[in-house]
Amino acid sequence: MPRNQEVIRQWKVLHALESSRHGATIDALARELEVTTRTIRRDLAALQEAGFALYDEHDENGRARWRMDGHALKGVETGFTLGELCAMYLSRNLLESVAGTPFQRDLTNAFGRLEKMLSPRMRQFLDRLPSVLAAKPGPRARGRESSPVIVARLLEATLHFRAATMRYHSVSSARTKDYLVHPYRLAFAQGGLYLVAYVPDYDDVRTFAVDRIASVSLEKATFTPKVQIADDVFANSMGVNTGPAERVELEFDRGVAPYVRARVWHASQQLRDESEGRLLLTMNVCHDWALRSWILGWGPFARVVSPPALASAIQTDLETARAQYEG
Repeated sequence: MPRNQEVIRQWKVLHALESSRHGATIDALARELEVTTRTIRRDLAALQEAGFALYDEHDENGRARWRMDGHALKGVETGFTLGELCAMYLSRNLLESVAGTPFQRDLTNAFGRLEKMLSPRMRQFLDRLPSVLAAKPGPRARGRESSPVIVARLLEATLHFRAATMRYHSVSSARTKDYLVHPYRLAFAQGGLYLVAYVPDYDDVRTFAVDRIASVSLEKATFTPKVQIADDVFANSMGVNTGPAERVELEFDRGVAPYVRARVWHASQQLRDESEGRLLLTMNVCHDWALRSWILGWGPFARVVSPPALASAIQTDLETARAQYEG
């Protein structure tokens, strides 16, 4: 633990120096990080040894102020500061969640180039941080990957408003069917790549899992979008859905209320304390399987207050689950 604290503290020192317009004194850094000046001196020496361009200069009052030359990267003209490059280098740990997608090779190449911009000693220092900053990738499709050719064609159709014909396997209907679609958006969510497209035969916008698209061909015809798609295409859903949002009220038992209160489950959520320590959560979300699955995950500690249709659906799910264990 002390070693981890040292790494995080040194990262904070770097950030403080880069964000300080006029530099920072050792005393000020010690107060900000709540450590001794001796510790700050050791941190500055360690960071200099790691290759970061730190230096001190005296102000008009004779006080030594430490600064960082954020552009001291030999032979590199990127427009990024040193701190930004370091943050991007570290983010590869978080971007592992998109492993297996058509963009994985491009990400690997990008981080390979980024790695060359940093000195070996800088990389050695930064490589210690992922040991204290962990990321757990979300679930993704098993045994199926989106074809780069299919993704390229869908991108072409989306960018140039080209109609497309695709063969798609639907899990819900267990059928493979041909669709004429107007591709609106490609979106990565919950470990998978999805196509949001208008389907003229249905006069509706539908969501398709790209890894279940067997083939795509572009038509000569172009289209004019009939529906405006938000930047966050799944904003109304707890999962992957573009349906309309409706008001949902959920009451949580006092035993789980602190856990519910500690997170933002949806941007629209509102919390209200109830009697006996219970908590009322209100959201405007799609009534889809993602919502039902999330509610069921709380087991006996959550109850749907409204709407009645959702409460009935959850009750049916619970009764069906109970029946699985009878006999």
